Amino acid sequence: MFQRIREWLTLVLIGLLPLHAFLVTVGTKYLAGYGSAPLLVLALWKEAVLGVLFVFVAVEWVLSKREKKRAAFHIDRFDYCILLLLFVSVFVTVFTHQDWKLYLFGFKYDFVPLVSFFILRRCPWSAFFRRAALGVILVLGGLVSVYGLATLFLPLEFFRFLGYSDLHSLYLPYAPLAAFQQLSAMGARRIQSTFSGPNQLGIWLLLPWSAGVVSLFSAWFRAEHPLLRFGAQRSRRQIPWWLLYTVLVGAALFFTYSRTAWVAAAAVVITCIVSNLPWQRALQNIVRLCGLGAMLLVILIVLKPHVVLRVASTKDHLRKPIAAVQSILHHPFGEGLGIAGPASNRVSDACVFLSEGADTSWAADRPDLCVFTREKQVQPFGRACTCPRVVENWYLQIGVEMGVLGFFVYLLLICGVFMELAAVSALFLPFLAVSIAALFLHAWEGSAIAYTLWILLAVEMRRTD
Repeated sequence: MFQRIREWLTLVLIGLLPLHAFLVTVGTKYLAGYGSAPLLVLALWKEAVLGVLFVFVAVEWVLSKREKKRAAFHIDRFDYCILLLLFVSVFVTVFTHQDWKLYLFGFKYDFVPLVSFFILRRCPWSAFFRRAALGVILVLGGLVSVYGLATLFLPLEFFRFLGYSDLHSLYLPYAPLAAFQQLSAMGARRIQSTFSGPNQLGIWLLLPWSAGVVSLFSAWFRAEHPLLRFGAQRSRRQIPWWLLYTVLVGAALFFTYSRTAWVAAAAVVITCIVSNLPWQRALQNIVRLCGLGAMLLVILIVLKPHVVLRVASTKDHLRKPIAAVQSILHHPFGEGLGIAGPASNRVSDACVFLSEGADTSWAADRPDLCVFTREKQVQPFGRACTCPRVVENWYLQIGVEMGVLGFFVYLLLICGVFMELAAVSALFLPFLAVSIAALFLHAWEGSAIAYTLWILLAVEMRRTD
């Protein structure tokens, strides 16, 4: 009974996580009024559900037989890595900033998914849960994609009605979310659907994208695909449906204009080709695919150069990781949890960086915004702004926070998970995709992708000895 309740509660959590930002925005408007900061009681619902799941695991452990209790206490290499990271995070923070509020923000992003993995892999999961989890992700992938594509055409008044900010492309820690971001040079919307930003949407869509691509390949080759262990064998009659599904999710991925998500999605397709065909045919198909991709990329650059060649963003993707490496070299023991990445967004000013000579008058009625032209602060006057420390690389963020030791222990954990999945798990492709995305973004910051994927990893890598 406890297992069944736990599994249904986990399915509800996985199903609601992609809707989190949307639900909090709408709920805050109707409970606290338009323009209010997201209500904490709404924002923390997912952590509360995780806490209930942990209680269920504890109850099941108490009621279990002695052998299962002993197995739950067994510590393996993944557990050692997580425990060592926890120790390092506390140790470094004690000897650096000692700001425990900041530590808690950092803990939420860096460790809550890992703690979930640590705890939930110590309880049994049924075959029903595996199938149902895949179904939930596929259904939500379609719904989120359809709504996201619709937001390309919906007026700003619609988003204001829901409770979104009347600004775009800005994150304000103590204000409603912006409904979308824009490519400034061409004014095109970057869809974010029910998420807090286009990058977060693009990275979460890698889950249904991976499932859709694998299902399409499985139907095409009329076989149980080794990467489809959570699902069932597909038939050729399903090819049109899976093709339509991948096109739908792929379209949503495209209109996020997240180049990182594009690269990760391409890696999923290439991996599927390699795993399905003999290496000679796989190589031929990969060359053709890369040629087609290069041709489409050239056409896109010629027709819409600002979609791909976003100079300021590209510069940040190069400059900020280099600055992070320099920081790690200067502080090899780390600077404390929460000092960089999404946690620093929660305790810093909202900063806007513009090119020299850009018009800044639009921000005059927004004294809470810190506006810079190049490196010079032009707004507000009379106080120095503290801007978020964005690294644009999840692994280097861990290094900045927890030093060289934390960096290598985290890499050891990620490599260990890859070895365990070993290209025969349903989760190999999405984990590969998000791990690639983490090279260019804070890919694990979104609770929808972090909690969902680490929970599913706990199911796949459950302790049995």
